[in-house]
Amino acid sequence: MESRSLNVVLVPLASLILLLGLTSAQLSVDYYSKTCPGAEEIVRKEMIQILSAAPSLAGPFLRLHFHDCFVRGCDGSVLLDSTSGTKAEKDAKPNLTLRGFGSVERVKAKLEKACPNTVSCADVLALMARDAVWLSKGPTWPVWLGRKDGRISLANETKQLPPPKANLTQLIQMFSVKGLDLKDIVVLSGGHTIGTAHCSSISDRLYNFTGLDNLSDVDPFLDMKYITKLRSKCSPTDTKTLIEMDPGSFKTFDNSYYKLVAKRRSAFHSDWALLTNSFTRDYVLKHSNGFESEFFQDFADSMIKMGNVDVLTGSQGEIRKTCSVVNY
Repeated sequence: MESRSLNVVLVPLASLILLLGLTSAQLSVDYYSKTCPGAEEIVRKEMIQILSAAPSLAGPFLRLHFHDCFVRGCDGSVLLDSTSGTKAEKDAKPNLTLRGFGSVERVKAKLEKACPNTVSCADVLALMARDAVWLSKGPTWPVWLGRKDGRISLANETKQLPPPKANLTQLIQMFSVKGLDLKDIVVLSGGHTIGTAHCSSISDRLYNFTGLDNLSDVDPFLDMKYITKLRSKCSPTDTKTLIEMDPGSFKTFDNSYYKLVAKRRSAFHSDWALLTNSFTRDYVLKHSNGFESEFFQDFADSMIKMGNVDVLTGSQGEIRKTCSVVNY
């Protein structure tokens, strides 16, 4: 993976006001400056090695952070294993396709060696997500740190995760309870530019869309040429094959996702849903024609905002030694 100079995204006034308010929540960008000053460098060095070997993991790292923050807040609960008496988030249906858990443990182990019992798994996820985007030629942003790890992970709480089949009304409801607005929806959806999806999550758009059970029964809002292309890769019962959500550049973070949405060549219902609202449609159309630097800034702002949803701080949680199990 080619090296990149670190060009820090400037944070607009609105975001600065938001971030300053987080000080009371005991988060700060220099949280580990005294206890583990090399924390971010350790994470970045590991991420460079990981993504050099497996660049397709960038999207999964971003998705892990998203799925963590939408259930119980950004507390690392998505990383916990199930126990004999409790089925954890990672074993719930929406999370069965998550990847990258081993890499998270690898990064955590490096941090534990350098600074034992100091850096939380929740912070590790936030830093890995940021670096995954940056190393994919996307923006970077200051990560506010100091999250503590939760001790609870329940599979039935993953119903809070926005599903691929969600319409815009559902997305608005699910994002708003996390303090995220309409702009955050359309901006964070842009993260699909480095994403992949399993055929099973889109097969209903390709086959038997309304129950007629014939080859013509497809999602009318999906481009027919794109349907033909997807059908060549996905059979009606395929649960294993991965497709690129941004074909041709899914390893590069850019604004081409919006070009695909505008052409009705997006994979999920939730992607197409962005065209059903005037604000989100205008954002898609604008950024399908350029303005990439503006999208990068918006994405950085929304990631900062999402990364601070319902965080645990102070004595509210713990610092796990291993991300998959709580401390005993």
